[in-house]
Order: sequence, then structure tokens, then C-alpha cells
Amino acid sequence: MKTFISDNVSGVHPKVMEALLNANCEHEFSYGGDKYTLKAINKFRDIFSKKDLGVYFVLNGTGSNVTANSAAIRSYEAVIATDITHLHTDECGAFERISGSKIITVPNKDGKITIEAIKEVLHNKGNFHHSQPKIITISQLTEVGSAYTIDELKELCSFAKENDLYVHMDGARIANAAAGLNVTFKEMVTDTGIDIVSFGGTKNGMMFGEVILCFNEEIDKHMKYMIKHSNQLLSKMRFISAQFLAYLDEEVWKNNAKNANEVNNYLKENLEKIKGIDMPFSVDGNMILATMPKDIEEKIVENKKASIVNCGGEYVRLVASFDSTRADVDELISLINLNK
Repeated sequence: MKTFISDNVSGVHPKVMEALLNANCEHEFSYGGDKYTLKAINKFRDIFSKKDLGVYFVLNGTGSNVTANSAAIRSYEAVIATDITHLHTDECGAFERISGSKIITVPNKDGKITIEAIKEVLHNKGNFHHSQPKIITISQLTEVGSAYTIDELKELCSFAKENDLYVHMDGARIANAAAGLNVTFKEMVTDTGIDIVSFGGTKNGMMFGEVILCFNEEIDKHMKYMIKHSNQLLSKMRFISAQFLAYLDEEVWKNNAKNANEVNNYLKENLEKIKGIDMPFSVDGNMILATMPKDIEEKIVENKKASIVNCGGEYVRLVASFDSTRADVDELISLINLNK
């Protein structure tokens, strides 16, 4: 059964699975001393055109976000995030527990954080009675499926540096954002001035694992200790890095993301034809949030084709995966139209 509940429900790309099997054929050094990890580190440095890039493989998305932000700040400092950002709403207080720091939330606009909203929470900077804002976290794609443009990222990073702030990017769906914007990872991250990235692959064809990419030397000083402190240091690290070696081939990450985005656009075109369905947010990647008549909503949720999420309101969420097809969309639309 194919579903649009999430891109987490899809399987593993054959080339990634092959890489896992190949990494299982011999003994290798532990904790990142293996040949796969060393090669993958160099691969990331080449892709992002930064020879001293800090590259740290971790187990999962929550661990990546928590560790990355925790390494960047002290306990009396704070993260600025939108009111719907994953770090705030869907990570069960993990950041606060590990870091001891505060999350300051601001309203989102089409899922994005705005400079105007950030300015509203900077008035206590320098006041020792208040947690000090230090890092801005954004999601790319956002939680509603929109994407920050290159110009928006440059403007945000420029503002952050002017105000002694870092910028973290939660890149759980960074591949879908890059494919949707038709830009390289370097153009999206290195050239815009992002300080630290949680770079994901699980939602786009990998089995498990993420990587923290640290572009800021000051943050990077703390990272290897925070990795261990946050329970994210994997002894058999090669089973994450070997996946990334296969995944970073454009024929894998880019083709996977492009397919998911294209199927999602086909889904959007079909939903637009159905009376009563509204899609209030930008659709820039592989995810749609929609409102729809209750009978349609109940039908597709009961048939496990979609999920309900709360992003400042209740929406039906539909997410295309790397292996989704137009036929899967046709099946969903037929279900919606059944007995109408």
C-alpha cells in the first residue's frame, strides 16, 4: 500500500541499501575512524565548497536539531523559532532538557520566520534578567511545505550577523527544497551564510541517520563533545556515512527529490479541481497542507492516505515520497471522488 501520510513511511533506495550491505562485509574502525566516514566527510566538504567544514553523523532528526542548537549556545541563551517549528512543537522538550536553554517563539508567515518578528524579541538583549537570544532556527522545507528563497536566506543571515545571532537550518527535507528551487546545496547554505545545518536523508531514500554540518568555527569547537553528551555518537558510524556516500550522488538525492516534488505537484493540480478543498500555504516541495470537507477528510484519513496535523490550525497533511507515482495520486483522487 502506498500512502501520503508521510515521507517517513517509504522504503530505502536500492543504491542506499546496496551501500549498507557493502559496509557490512568487513571489520572497520569505530566512532568515525572508518574509511566510509572519512570519505563521506570529504564528499560533504566538496559539495559545500568548504575544506574545513565540520561534519558529524548522528542517529536521527531530533538528535541532529537538539545537538546542533545546543552546541551553539549556553544555558542562559535562547533559540528564536516560529510557533510551529519542529524543535518547539514535535521534539518533546528534548532541546530544553539537553541544553537547559529557552525557545522564544514568534508568529510564522507562510511557515517562515520573518525579520520583523525577530526584531520584536530582541529588545531584552543585554538585559541580565532575560534569556539572551543567540540562534535563529528555520526549517527548509518549512513545516507547512513552503521554502525559503535564496534571497530570503541571505537577508536573514545578514540580519543575524548584524545582531550577533547564529542561524541553524533544520534540513530534514533540504533535498526537496533544493530541487524545488533548482539550486545547489552550496548556493542554499554556504553562499547564504548559514552557520549550522541538520542535513537529513531519511525522508528521501535513506534508512536512518542525519549529519550535522557546522560552518561556524566557534560552534564547531563544542560539537564533538555535544555529540557524545547528547547520546548521538554511534560506534558503527559507517552504517550512516556509507548511506550518505550513495545518497549524495545526484542520481539518488536529486532524482528522488524531483520525483517526490513532481508527484506532489500533480496531486496539487488534482486537489485544486475538487470543490471545498483549500491549500492556504505555498507548495514548494513534496508536502501539502489542506483544509477540506469533513467527509473527504474522514475518508482519506480512515483509509490511511493522509494525516491530521496542527500548524496554528488543523490541516490534512499529504506528503509525497521518493517512490510515489502518479498512479498513487490517481488512486487517492478516485477514493475522494468515490460515491460523490
